[in-house]
Amino acid sequence: MKKVCVLGSTGSIGLQTLSVLKENDKLFSLVGISCHSNADAIYKQVKEFKPKFVAINIIEKNHPLNHFCTKNNIILISGENSSSTLALKVKADLVLNAIVGTSGLEPTINIIKSGTDLALSNKESLVLAGHIIMPLAKKNNVNIIPVDSEHSAIYQCMIGEKKDTIEKIVLTGSGGPFLTRELSTFNSILPEEALKHPNWDMGRKISIDSATMMNKALELIEAIWLFNTTFDKIDIVIHPQSIVHSMVYFKDGSYKAHLGVPDMRVPILYALTFPNRSSNNVERLNFESLNLTFEKPDYKRYPILSLTEKLLMAGGNRVAVMSIANDYIVQQFLERKITFKEIFTKLVETVKKFENDKLPSVKELNTLDENIRLYFESK
Repeated sequence: MKKVCVLGSTGSIGLQTLSVLKENDKLFSLVGISCHSNADAIYKQVKEFKPKFVAINIIEKNHPLNHFCTKNNIILISGENSSSTLALKVKADLVLNAIVGTSGLEPTINIIKSGTDLALSNKESLVLAGHIIMPLAKKNNVNIIPVDSEHSAIYQCMIGEKKDTIEKIVLTGSGGPFLTRELSTFNSILPEEALKHPNWDMGRKISIDSATMMNKALELIEAIWLFNTTFDKIDIVIHPQSIVHSMVYFKDGSYKAHLGVPDMRVPILYALTFPNRSSNNVERLNFESLNLTFEKPDYKRYPILSLTEKLLMAGGNRVAVMSIANDYIVQQFLERKITFKEIFTKLVETVKKFENDKLPSVKELNTLDENIRLYFESK
């Protein structure tokens, strides 16, 4: 039985992961879970799964979770960076990092330092510190198995293939909820409209990133590190149906594509069972009814894609600044403090303010995060 720890267990990916674990309880044992502050939700999970470890950053002293953990001999880790502490203490065969945003970086590094295989859903880890994480994983002989549907698809298409036979990676994206919306109306987009993804069941932050296609920009950068390639070897293609999760194009002119229903339980289960496969109770494709379309992304509609290419070419800390700033800017949009179009303009402004030509260390990334947070709080 494989021992699994889930960081970010109360978020969208975390909840779906626990659902997969429950359906396959003869294969897996849940030994640790964590969240930021949703004490009520994680309390329910602890009562159901009874893991050996639970971590939470913010919890009231009188919350019943405290007493339950004491009564059942469950180790409760609380306070700042509790997930990072859990990543070092838990004894697991695999840790799935489903934390959203910049806060997932330090846990990723600690998982790798502990020598534990990592199922990675937190794309910001590699976006911010791929130059640190990938050499560290190699040094510690740690497998990084991607959980994102696109990277899982590419990962599976590459198995058994030689790197020098690969011509291009084709990263597909649905285009989000505003693929056909009139551009002149973008300034009036409301948060509740942006949260309505046409195909995927995702968390709030990732749903907004999908609407702007920041999600795809981050996935592009993540793919560069995961698959040891360059951005000119990756094409982004709009595929509204979200059936082809990504493709690999080989030098002999052939393609490998990974197809399936848009259900995150599929790549989650693959990451949990790798290098094996297990049965999954998800909908099967009906090929008779499929109508698949593909198109190039419109950079006027998705200017973040163009910005990302420029920042990758410029190098330094610029991509990291964009990713960190996006966490705070998306929150401002969700709180109705800025318009949808201002997400992009504020990204550009923040990169200009904090950019430099040096690849950041982990300490510098933490300082950068703090400085950017203070910058937005002062506005």
